[in-house]
Amino acid sequence: MPPPLTPWEFWRQTLNSPKYILAPMVDASELPWRLLSRKYGTQLAYTPMMNAGIFIREPRYRREHLESCTEDRPLIAQFCANDTDIFLKAAKMAEQHCDAIDLNLGCPQSIAKKGHYGAFLQDEWDLISKMVKLIHRELSIPITCKVRVFPDINKSIAYAKMLEESGCYALTVHGRTREQKGPLTGLASWKHIQAVKAAVNIPVIANGNIQYWSDVERCLESTGADAVMVAEGNLTNPALFANLQPLVWDMGKEYLDLVERFPCPMSYARGHLFKIFNHCLTLEECFPLREALVQGMNLEDFKTVVADLEKHFTPYHQGVKAWTPPTDHPTSRLPLPPWHCQPYVRPSPEEHLKKIQLIMADEAKRKREDNDNGEEKSEGTLSKNKMKKLARLARNPKKQARLAKQAAFLTCNQCSNLPGVKCEHKLCRTCCKKKCETENLTCEGHTGTTVKRREKNLNGEFKQLTEETNISNDVSNSPTSVLV
Repeated sequence: MPPPLTPWEFWRQTLNSPKYILAPMVDASELPWRLLSRKYGTQLAYTPMMNAGIFIREPRYRREHLESCTEDRPLIAQFCANDTDIFLKAAKMAEQHCDAIDLNLGCPQSIAKKGHYGAFLQDEWDLISKMVKLIHRELSIPITCKVRVFPDINKSIAYAKMLEESGCYALTVHGRTREQKGPLTGLASWKHIQAVKAAVNIPVIANGNIQYWSDVERCLESTGADAVMVAEGNLTNPALFANLQPLVWDMGKEYLDLVERFPCPMSYARGHLFKIFNHCLTLEECFPLREALVQGMNLEDFKTVVADLEKHFTPYHQGVKAWTPPTDHPTSRLPLPPWHCQPYVRPSPEEHLKKIQLIMADEAKRKREDNDNGEEKSEGTLSKNKMKKLARLARNPKKQARLAKQAAFLTCNQCSNLPGVKCEHKLCRTCCKKKCETENLTCEGHTGTTVKRREKNLNGEFKQLTEETNISNDVSNSPTSVLV
């Protein structure tokens, strides 16, 4: 049976008219992070995007992605799906653990294209309408949707109206198109969101361009939306909705305390710490901390990184040491010192395209010069562009030292490959195998290619030797051996 409340009754009575909303994020909006965000102003949160097919098959997947508690409400469970029956089964299984089901129609990533879901369903209006109508008809809780816009505003409005007529109770509009992702992300169009809000009679949530608290206020005013949703801005500053830019180590410690209380995969925790500490860890002096975070495997390892980061930057924060940001580093353009939570700003698509054009022009110029000189580049010969870079590097000893220091943490000790994350010898798989075999060592990080394989090889050699001995004995004892 359909939900007993109307969309606006659901918005006010069940969701408590939220204004500040945490977005559904794959491997990032898990329970500990939602609780941290709620502490600092988030009023409504979503689960990470869940694949409906995997959800109905894997109990562990359900436990990890749908974990919640009494402090974690109101909560909306988001699914990606392209099959009505599978979507309904997944929604039925989640129905008692959340306040609404959300259909993801906005994911633009390549995995969504491969799986045919998210924003890659936005041209199949009949299928989308069937899925929304089915959940609206069969569940006791409402269905909401999260979409991206079309380049044409009128088509975006028609899309939103179709979802409203199908039974959608609240609509999140990300003001970017399906193609706006990665280096081509660019700015979200608040005009599209404003047009959709004016055209429908259900709550509309605006998503896009939120990096600071001032952006929240401007977005609400510009779009007329009922609420604002934040994704990337929240990952670098979970206190954004509280109009705070706290110390990064304070946020790190609070988050890890919640992870200790509500365990989650360590890969999630590592990812969050990288986002919070982003501006600090890109500094040359913090390369060891960055490597320690990469190598960390448990909460104690991560807590040590947080403590070391705090120890390193506290003298600067307290004014005991003078902080001078590197002039050639992105932190020099930050409004606050790097130990405060603040957003990472992507280069604009124009900057990215200009960079690509310069690279292509330089490559074309080099090829023309090579052809004009009648020179054929032999194997192993450096290009002119590479030689220029090496010449500049030779004149910059500081950069040489920085790159050498960075390479010590990011490359194998014996070659230029990346080292194994868990390798005890800081080597890549091939070099570690050679070292262990020649020096009779072991490596827990590369067990499959050292100890086990060595034992297998020894067993194989012993077996081969035994077979050769048996064959030799058989030949020597046979009648024909006398004749020979």
